Amino acid sequence: MSNAPWRKTACNICYVNCGVEVLVEGERITKVRGDRDNPKSQGYLCNKAARIPFYAHHRDRLTTPLRRRPGGGFDEIDWDTAISEIAARLRDLVERHGGKSLALYGGGGQGNHAGGAYATGFLRALGSRHVFNALSQEKTGDFWVNGHMFGSQTCHTAEDVHHCDLLFVIGANPWIAHGFPNARDHLNRIRRDANRKLIVIDPRRTETADMADLHLAVRPGADAFLLGAILATLVRRDALDHDFIARRTAGFAEVKDALLRIPVDRWAEAADIPLQQIERCADMIAAAKAMTVRVELGIQQGVNSTLNSYLEKLLIMLTGSFGRKGTNQLHSWLVPLWGNSPNQKFAATGNEVIAGLLPPNVFAQAVLNGHPDRLRGVWIDSSNPANTAANTAEVEKALASLELCVVVDVALTETARLAHYVLPASSQYEKTEFTLFNFEYPKNFFHVRAGVVPPLQGSLPEPEIYTRLARALGLLPGDNALAPLREAAFHSRAAFGQALRGFMAANPQAAALGALVLYHTLGATLPDGTAAAAPLWQAAQACAKRSPEAVRRALGERGKVADEQLGDALFDAVVGARSGVAITEHTYEEVWTLISHPDRKGRLAIAPLLEWLSRLDPAVAEAPKDYPFVLAAGQRRMFNANQIFRDPAWRRDDPDGALLINARDLQELAASDGEWIAVQSPAGRVVVRCKVDDSLRPGQLALPHGYGQSYPARDGERLSNGPRVNALTDSLNCDPIAATPYHKHVAVRLEKLAASEAAACEERSRRIHAS
Repeated sequence: MSNAPWRKTACNICYVNCGVEVLVEGERITKVRGDRDNPKSQGYLCNKAARIPFYAHHRDRLTTPLRRRPGGGFDEIDWDTAISEIAARLRDLVERHGGKSLALYGGGGQGNHAGGAYATGFLRALGSRHVFNALSQEKTGDFWVNGHMFGSQTCHTAEDVHHCDLLFVIGANPWIAHGFPNARDHLNRIRRDANRKLIVIDPRRTETADMADLHLAVRPGADAFLLGAILATLVRRDALDHDFIARRTAGFAEVKDALLRIPVDRWAEAADIPLQQIERCADMIAAAKAMTVRVELGIQQGVNSTLNSYLEKLLIMLTGSFGRKGTNQLHSWLVPLWGNSPNQKFAATGNEVIAGLLPPNVFAQAVLNGHPDRLRGVWIDSSNPANTAANTAEVEKALASLELCVVVDVALTETARLAHYVLPASSQYEKTEFTLFNFEYPKNFFHVRAGVVPPLQGSLPEPEIYTRLARALGLLPGDNALAPLREAAFHSRAAFGQALRGFMAANPQAAALGALVLYHTLGATLPDGTAAAAPLWQAAQACAKRSPEAVRRALGERGKVADEQLGDALFDAVVGARSGVAITEHTYEEVWTLISHPDRKGRLAIAPLLEWLSRLDPAVAEAPKDYPFVLAAGQRRMFNANQIFRDPAWRRDDPDGALLINARDLQELAASDGEWIAVQSPAGRVVVRCKVDDSLRPGQLALPHGYGQSYPARDGERLSNGPRVNALTDSLNCDPIAATPYHKHVAVRLEKLAASEAAACEERSRRIHAS
C-alpha cells in the first residue's frame, strides 16, 4: 500500500469505473479527485464519485462473523468457529443432495470482481455451476441475441460515441447514468457541434433527451412497436447499406420480409409517436455518416426486452453502423465477464441458462417449488437479493426456507439479516480489486487497484475467506504443498508455468480452485500487495494468443518481446499499473475477427424473434384499468447508486427516494407535492413521498433504485431508508426467453394515506436523516 496521501484507485458507483485519486488521512478516505493518469477516464469525475468516503466508512460495517440464533438475532463468533461450522454444513448438504443443490448468488458488483473467481471456483469445487447475479437480471436477453447474431454470448457490442456524427440513445440517460467514459463531456461536444446530432427514445424527457435534436417520447412499454416502425420505414425507403449487408451479414431476405409486413401507422399509434417524427428519425439516420446506438435498461428491462435488443441490433446492422469509426463495434476481453452456454437448461425451473447465468427472477421458484433438484443452500457474495430481486416477499420467503444461507458482505444487509451465517469482507478500498467491465474499442483498458486504506479489523478479503473454507473441506492443498510453485514463481514465469502444469496434472481435484492456487503462489511475487490479481495471469496468456497484434499495439515498447513472452508482458503491465493500462488496440477492420461465426458474418434472421415480432399486438400497449399507472422501477438519479451505499448521508438530494409523478396525475389524486402516498401493485405496497416532475408523461411514474436499506440510527434502532421498490415488482412480469424482469413497466395504482400513517412516515424520515 502506498504511503502517499493521494492514492490511485477507481470509482465503484457505475460500471465505467473511472480512475480516481483519494486523499487518505488517518487511515480514512476524506477527498476524491479524478486521476489524470488513467488512460481511459483521463481525470473525469462526476458528482457521485466525490461521495465515495460514505461507502468506505459508515456505521453498518461488520467486524466479526455472525451466526443466527434459532429464535432470531445473531451471535458474534470467531473466524475459526465460523469456518468450521460452515464447512461441516456444506459437506453435509453436498453429501445428501449433491453439488447441484447449491448456488452462488452474486460474486461481485459495480466495482468488485476480483473476488468472483474465488467464489465461483469454490462453488465449482463443491459441484455447483449455478450462478445468479445482477447481469442476469438486466442483460441476458441482449447476450442471447448476440449469441445468435455473432456466434457467442460473449460477443458484446461497444459504442464509439467519441467519433459518431449521430448518437442514437434508446432507453438510457447517460447524462445521469453515464455508461460510457466521460459521458457528460461527450454529450456536451455533440450538443455544441452543428454537424453532430442526437436522437433519444425515452418516455420521459430526461436530461439527455432535453439535449436531443429529436426526442421520441414513446408510450411506456411500446419500444418494440416504435423500433419496428422505424426499421420498417427504413426498409420501405430502401435507406439501408446494401453493400455492407451483402458482404458482412446473412439472412437479410427473411428480415426484410418480416419488416415489410409491419403496419407502420398502427405501430406508430401504439407507440404514441406521430408518423412525421418517425420520418424525421429515418431522415437523420439516412443522413448520418457514422451512427452509434447506445441502449440501456429502459429497453433491456422493458416489455419485450429480448425482442427490443434484437431490433436494436437490426438497426445497427441494416444501416451498416458497425465496424467503422464512429459506429458500434464488438470489443476484446481480458477475461469475459460472462460465459457462453447455448442450449443449456436449469433443471429446477426449466429456464434457459444464458451466458452461464441463471435469472434472479426464478430464484425463489428454484428454492420453493419442491422440485427434486431445487436449491437447498445459497452462497451470497457481494449481493443483496432481498432488496434487488423482483418480488421482495417471495425472495425473503425463499431465503428463510433454505437449509443453509451464507452471506459474505461488508455490512449487515437485508439479505444478511436472513442468513444462517454472515462473514465480514474487507471493503473495495481495503483490498486489491478490479472489474471486468472492459467494453472499449478500438482500444480497451484494464485497471487493477491496490488497497488504499487498511482492512477494517475483523474483516477478511475474499481470497482469504475461500482459502480457509477450501482447506477446512480438504479441497485445497496446504502451504507446504504449494511451496515449490511459489519458489518457481520467484525464479521466472517460464519456470512457474512448467511447475503449475505439473502440479495440476498431479492434483486434478484442485483445477476448480486454480484461482486460489495462483493467489498463494504467483500472487506472492506481485507488486503493491496485489496477490488477488494473480488469476489474471492465465487470462493474459489467453488474450495474447487471441489477439497478439492488438496486444502489441497496446503495450508499445513493452510488447516487443517473443511470442511466448507476450502474455507475461501483458500480465506485468496489468498488475503493475496503478492507473490502469491499455490491453488491446485493434484496427476497425479487425472487429470482424471478434465475431465467432466461422464465416465472420452477422446472422440477421433469428427465427424465434421474427416469429415474436409477427405476434406483436398494438392493442396490448395500454396499461390495465385496475392498475392505471406504469411505474419505472429502479430509476437512476443524481444521488442514488447501487446497494453498497448504505449511509443515507451520502445523498445531497432526494433523501427519501421520491416517487416522480406528473402534476396532472397528482392533481387528479387530490394530493400535494411532497405528500406521502401509497403505491399498490399486484405484488405489494410501498409508501413514498411524491414529487412533481412534468418530464414524465401522464400516467407514468418513477421510483429510484438503491434505497430500502435499514441503517442504524444513532440510538441503535435500524430504520428503513427509502422505498424497497421490489416489494412492488412481480417475478412473473418478465421476458419469455431470458426471464429478465419488466422493471420499467410495473402496473400500479396510487392511494392517499390516512393522516396517522403519513405522520408516522414523516417522523421516520426525520429520524433517519437526523442520524
